[in-house]
Amino acid sequence: MDYLTGFGSHVESEAVAGALPKGRNSPQRPAFGLYAEQFSASAFTMARHENLRSWLYRMRPTADHHPYKAYCGNPLFKAAGSDHPIAPNRLRWDPPELPEGKDFVDGMVTMLGTRDPADLTGVAFHLYRADKEMSDRVFFSADGELIILPQQGRLHLFTEMGHLDVPPGHLALVPRGIRFRVLLPDGTSRGYVGENYGAPFRLPDLGPIGANGLANPRDFEMPVAAYEDMDGEVEVIQKQGGALWHTTLDHSPLDVVAWHGNVAPCRYDMSRFNVMNTVSFDHPDPSIFTVLTSPSDTPGRANADFVIFSPRWMVAEDTFRPPWFHRNVMSEAMGLIMGEYDAKADGFSPGGVSLHNIMSGHGPDVDSWKKASEAELKPHRIEGTLAFMIETCWPYKPTDYALERAQDDYDQAWHQFPKAQIPQKGPDQ
Repeated sequence: MDYLTGFGSHVESEAVAGALPKGRNSPQRPAFGLYAEQFSASAFTMARHENLRSWLYRMRPTADHHPYKAYCGNPLFKAAGSDHPIAPNRLRWDPPELPEGKDFVDGMVTMLGTRDPADLTGVAFHLYRADKEMSDRVFFSADGELIILPQQGRLHLFTEMGHLDVPPGHLALVPRGIRFRVLLPDGTSRGYVGENYGAPFRLPDLGPIGANGLANPRDFEMPVAAYEDMDGEVEVIQKQGGALWHTTLDHSPLDVVAWHGNVAPCRYDMSRFNVMNTVSFDHPDPSIFTVLTSPSDTPGRANADFVIFSPRWMVAEDTFRPPWFHRNVMSEAMGLIMGEYDAKADGFSPGGVSLHNIMSGHGPDVDSWKKASEAELKPHRIEGTLAFMIETCWPYKPTDYALERAQDDYDQAWHQFPKAQIPQKGPDQ
């Protein structure tokens, strides 16, 4: 498939020649009787460099729908947490048995969440398993933008603005409010979904790194315009306020014939991430692995950072090379797409999840620590792995579903460390 490139770029596309107006956004009579509809992912009065909007030229306006009713098809996809205090425990999950025979929406399970979506800040962490295609339904989240990460099996997203093919190792970023259908080229898919309630994800500033490095804008691919001209019953499922709602249309809402603007779904091949790392000593902060960031009201403290740990060279001298032991003012939820994570020798499998909330002490397990402490420090390339982290300034609240399935021995990863031996002072010291 063809794609348009450039994260945040102002682009245009049309599936039918002449569908896109020239020189204006909302002509009196758009071509072919299309409807001009602005899609805004930011407030109208945001500064120009932060204003996100696209114009869609569609066969019917999205305002054309019946009232929504509560959707009861998936009670496991919802707002996380409860009124109970959050225990300051480290948690980890084996890949759970997810619902089978479901499509992407009904196969979604919420594991972690941070805030009420109505606060317009925070993040949620979901898992999904999809065995069926969404043949006569579409979905969108009004709560936040979605970052979709297949771990097994490819996804094909038919969005309002065109098609995205998303195999494992890629991510799809779907803006808040964009409708889409999930198809399954490989028959079954499972993976992760992050939901960002706050400011839209953007590329992080590079600071002293300079003009290049980390994720480059040209590697983000947006769909070219494609539409579905179909009359017939289509269910629209909307996530709003942490709950699911649905209504029925008499036509497909994936009917955008042309569009232009600087907000659109996109995909990114994570193998294109340009890793920065030390060529001297010490392990740099994991912020050097940030792909996308959602800022909070406090400069430098992210509402959400999406971070990856991909294949890379390790060459640091006189350095403990895996992630060090630390406590963090941020909360860290991790997933593993393939291979092994270099700070955990056992217990963290592809499809699994781990959680280290604010100020929870964590780091490598005993075996990883021992191996790294005794290793010959020659250049070493980490291959065949891809882990990610959604870090946030808010504490994560596990759902009841998650708490019932957490590993009961995760704390054992940090037991049996030998006590440091401090030389005893002599009588004259």
